[in-house]
Amino acid sequence: MKKTDLLIGMIIGFVSAFLGTYLFFTFCTEYSFLEGVKGMKSQGFLGKVITLGAILNLFTFFILLKINKELMARGVVLATILLAIITMFV
Repeated sequence: MKKTDLLIGMIIGFVSAFLGTYLFFTFCTEYSFLEGVKGMKSQGFLGKVITLGAILNLFTFFILLKINKELMARGVVLATILLAIITMFV
């Protein structure tokens, strides 16, 4: 059991969630990324947007399972759980 695979999976999960959030602001709003983050934070919707971005982790999880990287897939799940805890406080 390699602990580095779990860490790499967590990093992949956080990057995937960030990419999903970025894509949401790019395609679904008329604001740029930084303007959108500031606006959503002031309105109290930033946690919900981060959660929408984390949907991309679902696809990442199944891709990692398909290529037999179970520990990395566990890291993606752990990153998703940590993002859920973070969004409760944002």
